[in-house]
Amino acid sequence: MNRQVVRHLLPAVLAASLATVVSAAHAATEVSPAQAATAGPARSASPAPLAAPAPVACPPVLAEKATCYAGQDADGAHYTIAVPTRWNRSLVVHAHGGPDLGAASDPARSADDLARWAVMVEEGYAWAGSSYRRGGYGTRMAAADTESVRRLFVAAFGEPRRTYVHGQSWGGNVAAKVAEVYGDRRGAYDGVLLTNGVLGGGSRGYDYRVDLRVVYQYYCHNHPRPTEPQYPLWQGLRPGSTMTSAGLRSRLQECTGFSSAPADRTPLQQRNLDDILAVTGIPERTLESHLRFATFTFRDIVAERLGGRNPFGNEGVRYRGSHDDKALNAGVERFSPDPTARRDLSYDSDLTGKVDLPVLTLHAIDDPTAFVEHESAYRDTLRGAGRDGHLVQTFTRESEHSGLSDSEYANSLAALDTWVRTGDRPTPREIAASCPAYDRVHGTGCFYDPRFRPAPYASRVEPRPGGRSWPAMTAAQERAWSRVDGVGIAP
Repeated sequence: MNRQVVRHLLPAVLAASLATVVSAAHAATEVSPAQAATAGPARSASPAPLAAPAPVACPPVLAEKATCYAGQDADGAHYTIAVPTRWNRSLVVHAHGGPDLGAASDPARSADDLARWAVMVEEGYAWAGSSYRRGGYGTRMAAADTESVRRLFVAAFGEPRRTYVHGQSWGGNVAAKVAEVYGDRRGAYDGVLLTNGVLGGGSRGYDYRVDLRVVYQYYCHNHPRPTEPQYPLWQGLRPGSTMTSAGLRSRLQECTGFSSAPADRTPLQQRNLDDILAVTGIPERTLESHLRFATFTFRDIVAERLGGRNPFGNEGVRYRGSHDDKALNAGVERFSPDPTARRDLSYDSDLTGKVDLPVLTLHAIDDPTAFVEHESAYRDTLRGAGRDGHLVQTFTRESEHSGLSDSEYANSLAALDTWVRTGDRPTPREIAASCPAYDRVHGTGCFYDPRFRPAPYASRVEPRPGGRSWPAMTAAQERAWSRVDGVGIAP
């Protein structure tokens, strides 16, 4: 379908189909007074009526290759859509990572992601991505907004032949949640592509950042300083603090000299840096970004999403690898989670593994942000739910988090599409073997290692009590919690 045809079809299609979708959305969200009395905040995140998209300029990389649209849905989420000039009639619905911490939906986020994953449009797939209705943590909210943009696309352009949901980083968690919550709707989704995904869920997937927060403070004593108001470290940062990312970077530099050449660090800075990295297992190049998450995103989770309650804990964790483990374990701050806070974070973000769609994952072995052991957590989650037959995992000898080879993205999408069309589950070796054909087009390289298998999640992150079995939240537990008034994180 060319761009001129799409432009001519859009008004007529929208006039009829958007009205139908709006009516259906109202019916789907209509509840009785009794239901309203027991509906918790997380459950109110169901998709809302949709607004029509408007034509906009495509990113330069897609100039003359697609027609692009943008808009804002009824919940305030900005979105971007691209329809290729040579559309193969299939759709990729994209879930972005983060979470971003701005108060409102950022229209640039979905547009930037379209440019980053333009290879999917170049391969003939339509693309739709939501910027989510607000910044801050909220996996179910983000999943609802992702489903919302899918429904908007269908209203505007008709039912695609096949629909795939893709997520990278935290967006992998969101896309996996989309598959569990909306994947059983007839015709909604046909397959799932998760790339460099944060797949351990919120209740366990951030424990290594909890460890970083307390280990950093033990050695550095400057976050907070002794002269500043004190607060429990699970807060990330005290409410009302005006600390900025630049201020945090300055304190990290003061303690560890991380941005200086080794020869320019003091002996104490070097020892502090060595101890922090050895104990936490965090790569030096992403130390600052992990500490930012354990500061600003933890504050968002605790103060903004959980009403000041603590979902994190490190009681019983034995820290190892420092120059004096005994002193470290005796002196590091300890705390236990509030059970209701941990429940709400788990309900919002943990995965049950109850998915009946083909799921293909692609993960850099040396991903410095979402460690590859997240894939072990997801594998064990699906196995615990008896659904691991729906999963194929692939790994590459890459070392970046935010972007992988375009050749691999194109190859992964094609492998998933073939799996869905034929019902033949591919092997990692077969997927690796098909990549060179796409590399001849995109030229960004194929780096698959079909023999790689990640170590258990517990080998990378010291498990908390009860943290060795997966899934972290069973489908039965999810159903039970869904009946609790106010459970989860409000959209």
